[in-house]
Amino acid sequence: MQHDSNNGRRRFLATMAAAGAAPTLSMAATARPTYKNPAAPVPKRVDDLLKRMTLEEKIAQMDCVWIEKGKVEDNGAFSAANAVKAFPNGIGMLARPSDRQGKSEAGAAAAAGDDGARPNRGARETAEYVNAAQKWALEQTRLGIPLFMHEEALHGYAARDATSFPQAIGLASSFDTDLVTRVFSVAAREMRARGANFALAPVVDVAREPRWGRIEETYGEDPHLSAEIGKAAVIGFSGTSRQLAKDKVLTTLKHMTGHGQPESGTNIGPAEVSERTLREEFFPPFERLVKETTVAAIMPSYNEVGGIPSHANRWMLNDVARKEWGFKGVMVSDYMGIRELVTRHKMAATPKEAGYYAVKAGVDIETPDGHGYRHLAELVKEGRVSEKEIDTIVRRILELKFLAGLFEQPYADVAQADAQTATTADVALAREAAGRSVVLLKNDKGVLPLRANKTGKLLLLGTHAKDTPIGGYSDIPRKVVSIHDALQAEAKAQGFGFDYREGVRITEERIWGKDEIRFTAPEVNARLIAEAVAAAKSADTIVMVLGDNEMTSREAWADKHLGDRATLDLMGQQNDLAKAIFDLGKPTIVFLLNGRPMSVNLLAERADAIIEGWYMGQETGNAAADVLFGRVNPGGKLPVSVARNVGQLPIFYNHKPSARRGYIDGSTAPLYPFGFGLSYTTFDISAPRLTKATIRPDGATQVEVDVTNTGALAGDEVVQVYIRDDISSVTRPVLELKAFRRVTLQPGEKKTLVFDIKPADLAFYNVDMRRVVEPGSFTIHAGPDSVRLKSVKLMVA
Repeated sequence: MQHDSNNGRRRFLATMAAAGAAPTLSMAATARPTYKNPAAPVPKRVDDLLKRMTLEEKIAQMDCVWIEKGKVEDNGAFSAANAVKAFPNGIGMLARPSDRQGKSEAGAAAAAGDDGARPNRGARETAEYVNAAQKWALEQTRLGIPLFMHEEALHGYAARDATSFPQAIGLASSFDTDLVTRVFSVAAREMRARGANFALAPVVDVAREPRWGRIEETYGEDPHLSAEIGKAAVIGFSGTSRQLAKDKVLTTLKHMTGHGQPESGTNIGPAEVSERTLREEFFPPFERLVKETTVAAIMPSYNEVGGIPSHANRWMLNDVARKEWGFKGVMVSDYMGIRELVTRHKMAATPKEAGYYAVKAGVDIETPDGHGYRHLAELVKEGRVSEKEIDTIVRRILELKFLAGLFEQPYADVAQADAQTATTADVALAREAAGRSVVLLKNDKGVLPLRANKTGKLLLLGTHAKDTPIGGYSDIPRKVVSIHDALQAEAKAQGFGFDYREGVRITEERIWGKDEIRFTAPEVNARLIAEAVAAAKSADTIVMVLGDNEMTSREAWADKHLGDRATLDLMGQQNDLAKAIFDLGKPTIVFLLNGRPMSVNLLAERADAIIEGWYMGQETGNAAADVLFGRVNPGGKLPVSVARNVGQLPIFYNHKPSARRGYIDGSTAPLYPFGFGLSYTTFDISAPRLTKATIRPDGATQVEVDVTNTGALAGDEVVQVYIRDDISSVTRPVLELKAFRRVTLQPGEKKTLVFDIKPADLAFYNVDMRRVVEPGSFTIHAGPDSVRLKSVKLMVA
């Protein structure tokens, strides 16, 4: 009977096939939905996919997993079987596939960074992990929606063995947008090689508070510089098309906003600034990058402005960013930013209420894990959030995934992942970037550059001459070259004497993610200083490496994990060492490695030369040797003003005319001004000339500036153009940077630089908060920094 039944079925199917029915059934069974058709327009693909999704699947796209990665792993590897059980509706985003976060010891208050206890994944293992996760998402979830894979990339991809470039504040010191684009092109390629596709960078916070431990993550105190360097970074990460190339990643602007001027200088403190200050100082980098680049995401800041935390600030995220600026990407919460509406700001009583506030404000994705957004389905059922609102958010998320090509190719090439990491060319770029980022603050008597035949016996001092700090949001590069190793090699190659003493120690370890900071005991440093002084007596030239490390200046992300400062002085007994060495009267060069601008008054007074290196990345030593021995002529400039002491704060250069009247016990002038930096050669910058001295309010002109190398060595100068609106209907800053250009000149060489002056450069917000250009006179300044300036008048009539 069974045999006869099967034969009957075969005859029936054969008859239907002959009649043409079978091919129709076959086509229906294999027809591809529109969203899986790469030739279909992205809007149609989004529409098709969205209408197929359940509410639960939509909300899952707004979810991220980091602390909970243990739920999708088995013995450290991604487990599709576990993922199916834990997240049956899929996940929108997976956080930091390169790290090993997500074990049983990770709780709700997990650290934002690696505490050094668990080695992170290398290139090949990360690629394998990503591929397994994407395979699950594409093949074992109902609709096969790929994952965003986000990683940190503040100054290079923050992953094991990846290339480490100078810290952000150092890159800003280069005043070199082409260099910054090349740096982040490498970071993007290294990320994509491992399968990451979403960078939580760059930070374009305008930073006006040097006590704040995160100032090292920024491009400094000026909105124009932050915008220009930030734009260069976004182009490096993402290119110039919303359709993402295979070696590019999506980019996130951090953190909107006011984050860089927190009350009391402590992280996430309220930013009690006016709407005018927001629009004129803090918003401009975000606005320009939204309008001028393909930036994919914006991250709200932890702090509050005017009583409203940024993660609940509908005016900021929706009315300003989306409606005024036309932002089309996604708003991605900062880690636990929605949770902190409950725990920190006391604005919401429950996670559900926090989720309600955030979704109504316009936050699209919650990171690092679901908290408030795990209650969105309840809010929809209660009618407090509509499914149409959810659709609007998910539409933005899906659009980016299609534009990134993730539905077609979400996978990494495992075999090539390691080969695409820290290539010879990448390491060479890291060295170039480090050399171009240093700032020469002092060079009395021409002690620099060093000459091998005049150096004599060189003594190197400082614990971080050997143990090289590279700053926050770093992993362990394949190789870090210390100043000690580089100068020891230099001495061997050039035939001069070399000796090293630790001299002074700041902390007993330097683990950025570890809560406890163990400062070195004074009696230990007293012994180290005595040893250094004894060695210095027989030295001819001394190089002291002083500054900070990743524990003395860092992100304070928890009450038990601090990183902000009450003072700006050198920590510990560093000044004690410096004074003891200066008292010997030997030629002494100070090389600073640090993340914050420091009040180095003693050094400024007594050192023969000072180099501000910031954190220079994995090529610290080689670049330092290049600068010290003149193979690189320093050309960097300060992206921040350096205060003499905390009593001067705030000290930013673009202050209002009524500020800085004077003190009875000190100067209002900074120790070093914004834009300052010396060279081993000298330059002359002419007074600016205008091609049109009078323009209409909607008109434009050009500024011509001659720059001449008047010294004996080739070198770089950064010509800076500032504007002052002389009389205006609301108060304006005394100076505003509007253009800059770094040029390389041979001895005696002269170049004429031309800068455009457009209506946007002259505009400001009037009393009605409307952007206008008012008739009147403007002073156009040009010079090598914000103090040594020459001027010309422009009339707007």
